[in-house]
Amino acid sequence: MYVGTLSFDLLLGDVRSLKEKRSVVRPIIAELQRKFAVSVAETGSQNLHRRAHIGLAMVSGDVGHLTDVLDRCERMVAGRPEVELLSVRRRMHTDED
Repeated sequence: MYVGTLSFDLLLGDVRSLKEKRSVVRPIIAELQRKFAVSVAETGSQNLHRRAHIGLAMVSGDVGHLTDVLDRCERMVAGRPEVELLSVRRRMHTDED
């Protein structure tokens, strides 16, 4: 069993309130869940309207498949024009860790 996680640090574009922030972050989270069947949540900077931290996790029996899905998730987030991807942290774990 393999567990992969991604942590995204995002800078949001023209956002002036927490309400506007939610309107940018929620569609990203929903698309990741829908397209890739991963677990996703906003995990930090909830009180800052121009920053967002999103955490993502996936479990798989095949490390190749896991790596492929994490790569596609990262490309999808990086390709969103309304956010700037400041950093991504990737971790891989096995059931032997």
